[in-house]
Amino acid sequence: MRSFIAIPVADDTAKALAALQRRLAVGRPLPRDNLHLTLAFLDDQSEETLEALHEELQQIRCAPFALSLAGLGQYGRAVHLVVSDTPALTALHGSIGRAVSRAGISLPRRRFRPHVTIIRLKPGTRLRRLREDVAGFRYEDMPVDRFALYGSTLHPEGARHDCLADYPLASTARNETGES
Repeated sequence: MRSFIAIPVADDTAKALAALQRRLAVGRPLPRDNLHLTLAFLDDQSEETLEALHEELQQIRCAPFALSLAGLGQYGRAVHLVVSDTPALTALHGSIGRAVSRAGISLPRRRFRPHVTIIRLKPGTRLRRLREDVAGFRYEDMPVDRFALYGSTLHPEGARHDCLADYPLASTARNETGES
């Protein structure tokens, strides 16, 4: 199954991003359910491997935190908002990378560039024209209180993401029954 680990975008943040998508009025805005910050793209994985990963991800402890989104970027045809550097996000990303490795999944070594994709562009559309439309856009204090394991199915109209497992953030240790 094609899968990835990501931070879902909270409802209030999604509303602000939908308004930005309307202001840009180009390309294909990503639907609400597809707005996320990818922490690890896992590509195709077996059900057994995802079960092992699930066990590892359940062990991660991290206190909830907030992120800031500011500035547009573009990777190919994807327009995204850049996520400001946040030590808590860097630590969570590292913990997830170690859990992925313990589950037997090898990830390509890439620099972590956190972002939230908001629009898919048509070929030939230039981001340079778009920057003026959103000059000064910032979204402060996007709450991060969970991350999730997603399955992704490709369709002609775009990918559909299904949450396979949700991992609430909490800094407290759980007892043997899984309770806090």
